[in-house]
Amino acid sequence: MAPAASVARAEVRDIVLAFEGVGTVESPQEVQVAAKTSGRIQWLQAREGDRVAAGQVLVRMDPAEVEAAVRREQAVLGEARSRLAQAEIGLGPTEAAIVAGVRTQEAALASAEADLRQARETFAAQEAAARSAVAEAESRVQSAVSAAGAAEAAVRSAQASLANARARLERVGGLYRQGFIAAQDVDDSRTAAQVQEQAVEGARNQLESARAQREASQAQKSAAERQVEVVQARGRADVAAARARVEQARAALDQARANRANRSAYAASLRALRANVAAAEAAVRQAESRRADMVLSSPLSGYVTARHLDPGAMATPGAPILTVQSLREVWVNLPVPEEASRKVRLGQEAEARFDALPGEVFRGRIVQIVPAADPQSRRVTVRIGLPNPGRRIKPGMSARGRLVTDRLSGVVTVPREALQRGRDGVAVLVVDAQGVARRRRVRTGLSDSRGVAVLGGLQPGEQVIVLSAAPVKDGAKVRVGGDPGPRPGAARRPGPREGGDVG
Repeated sequence: MAPAASVARAEVRDIVLAFEGVGTVESPQEVQVAAKTSGRIQWLQAREGDRVAAGQVLVRMDPAEVEAAVRREQAVLGEARSRLAQAEIGLGPTEAAIVAGVRTQEAALASAEADLRQARETFAAQEAAARSAVAEAESRVQSAVSAAGAAEAAVRSAQASLANARARLERVGGLYRQGFIAAQDVDDSRTAAQVQEQAVEGARNQLESARAQREASQAQKSAAERQVEVVQARGRADVAAARARVEQARAALDQARANRANRSAYAASLRALRANVAAAEAAVRQAESRRADMVLSSPLSGYVTARHLDPGAMATPGAPILTVQSLREVWVNLPVPEEASRKVRLGQEAEARFDALPGEVFRGRIVQIVPAADPQSRRVTVRIGLPNPGRRIKPGMSARGRLVTDRLSGVVTVPREALQRGRDGVAVLVVDAQGVARRRRVRTGLSDSRGVAVLGGLQPGEQVIVLSAAPVKDGAKVRVGGDPGPRPGAARRPGPREGGDVG
């Protein structure tokens, strides 16, 4: 009596291998709103979650001290102008006034020179820091430009591949109509053309994302360059004011010494007083510049994600008061093993799920593959760009990302239990229409939880034995659908990849 056997039909489907891992959400754009000078926060209404626009006033510092400084410098300027006016009417210093004036102006010159040195050192330090920020922004711009160039090249490459796939489909169609090839070859060529069309669309989407990132990086560079100009303007004003005070003191000292040698030092006295007026005017401009620094605005449109200080607190230069992030698009930083990272590409579609948003799948694309691996974990960070129209995805959230690392489309598959491994390679037992089992060598490829791809040696719809009551030999007759019993005859589970010769 023929042994009973369970069979399965070889079916055509896609096999997809993917990497899944846990990553963290971050914003592509984040800025710290910080004070430029020390002071007490007088007005601050923005809180976490508030939406802000670029240029919107976020913080006002207490202007009392700088306002007093402006008024003080204005008073000094008025006094300097009054003295100059009086001197132009007539100046007649006495001998005692000349001696006292020389000593006073020597001390004033020494003090002014010390102030000038300090102003130059401060200016140099601030300018170096601002230029460093510009260099960092330039590096990000170059990276974004490179990414855009790579995306453009990917578009051209995908378009060329699509043209080749379409041309091949046309040639294969002609051969099929002439009866030289099977319909499966036409289907394979059509599937390949459709895959290339999707690749072109993906490359174009990646190009748009890369261009948007390039524009954002250029905007950050422009902001950094404007900050350099602000630092330079303020620093030059400070140095100019200090230099003017040195010139004022030197002129005053020259005038005093000239008066000691020549009591008719009317002209030197006028020069000193005019230098005094120029120094006072520079001091007024410097004080007014500091007053403008009391108002802080948002450099970009986005959301306040952190509030570090409250009204009444003292702010120091460079210490953040608010953190503003753009949430129109977010990034998921996904650590990927080195082997898997070589199988993904920029612009590739990706998925992310969040425990905070159960049941939802968010789809995006790979926007960046960090070129260096972490030396400890040996993993490469892959950044997935996700549209965030509802702003429901927040920076810092945990995400589970999924990246497709390999795919076979429209391949013949069988259950793992159908495969046998022998000295001559991998084989299956095919049951023909007469119920006779025929051993046939096959060549296998990728596998997933549902089965293994058969790349050669088997046709779609053929029946293969997956379980039998007793060992089945090549050419033996079997009863399909009977109770095969608990012992698998042809059953074995291959590894994730197997290869063999086609019989």
